Order: sequence, then C-alpha cells, then structure tokens
Amino acid sequence: MNAVSAPPDAAAASADRLRITEIFLSLQGEARDAGWPTVFVRLTGCPLRCQYCDTAYAFHGGEWWTIDAILEEVARHGVRHVCVTGGEPLSQKRCLGLLSRLCDAGYIVSLETSGAIDIAAVDPRVSRVLDIKTPGSAEVARNHWPNLPLLTARDQVKFVLCGREDYEWARDVLVEHRLAERCDVLFSPSKSDLAARDLADWIVADRLPVRFQMQLHKLLWNDEPGR
Repeated sequence: MNAVSAPPDAAAASADRLRITEIFLSLQGEARDAGWPTVFVRLTGCPLRCQYCDTAYAFHGGEWWTIDAILEEVARHGVRHVCVTGGEPLSQKRCLGLLSRLCDAGYIVSLETSGAIDIAAVDPRVSRVLDIKTPGSAEVARNHWPNLPLLTARDQVKFVLCGREDYEWARDVLVEHRLAERCDVLFSPSKSDLAARDLADWIVADRLPVRFQMQLHKLLWNDEPGR
C-alpha cells in the first residue's frame, strides 16, 4: 500500500492543521498490537536525534493536513487500528486533538512517543507507547521521568538497547520504577548494535518480566518508507 504524502483538501490555512510526513496502511510491527493491519499517521518533526533513528526522513518537510482530512484518509483504509507516530508526534500540540478525534470515531488508537515530552494531556483512551532512551541512544538526558508515574495498564514502555551496558541500565530502571507493575514493558535490540539472540538470552537468564520484541515490519520490508 503506497503512502499518501499530500493533503486531499485545500484548507491549508485552517487552525486545526498538522504537518504530516505520510499516512499509510501496513501491519503493526511491534508492541501489544503487533500483526494487526494498522493505519499509520506519521507526523513531521522531532526534537531528538537518537543515533539509531530509522525515520530521519520525518524530521523535516511534510505537508499540512487538517484533522478532518486526516480522519477522512484514515477511514478510507477501512481498518480499526490507528497508530500516531513520528518523528515525535507530541512536538505538534494539535496532535492531542487528533488523538481524541480518532478515539471519538471508534478507532483503537496508539501513540508512539519518545518519552521526552509530557504525556499527561493525552486522551486516556489512547495506548501510549513510551520510549525510555538509554545511554546508547545518545539522548538519555532527554527522558522526561515524571511521565513514568502516569503510566497505566493501557500503556506500554519500550527500551531500544544497544549493548550490555544499555541492558543493565534498563534492567535497573525497570526495577527502580516498578514498571512491570504499571504496564507492559518491551525490550528491543537496536538492529545495528546488538544481536537479537544475545538480548533474548539475557532476558531469559535474568527472568525479567518484560516482552522481547523484534520489529516485524523490518523483518518483512527492511526500512522501506510507508511499510
């Protein structure tokens, strides 16, 4: 399914617009809803520069869409799951309105966020998939730690790990903040930095209450945009 990267309407001056890199239908490749056909709404822009980022093409550019136009495009694909992602979607304040509108329309909505921005105002019907940046990401200083007490069973926490040091750091954060008691916790290997088998062995050896995951979409389509 080809990604759409231009707005289907001409209301670019509307106050409810968002800058969008792409909207496309694919399979959810990670987290709790992995495997479900999902519409991805990728917002443009991100204040972070993680060393392993695979969506740098979303840092700049994009096109202005009204929220109404976004909902029309999502509806055209005919599936129940919608993932709002980036970039960092919460870097555009009107993302909050989009999330609520998607929930109002009856979709199962998830938000992929870097964890660097306050999530308190996100609609409680949304499953917030919160990254916690490790030392190996080069952005550990950007973690907004007050987000962690806000997490509920609807939410998910993801660590992308670059090596043994990251693993031990994440294991300590998991225990210190009792994350597994709050929500699902996901450990993923950074594709270019850590062998998936090594991470799997460490999780099993330590009997960690986390879910090992690999990104399904990358196994199927590598890093092809819009997939």
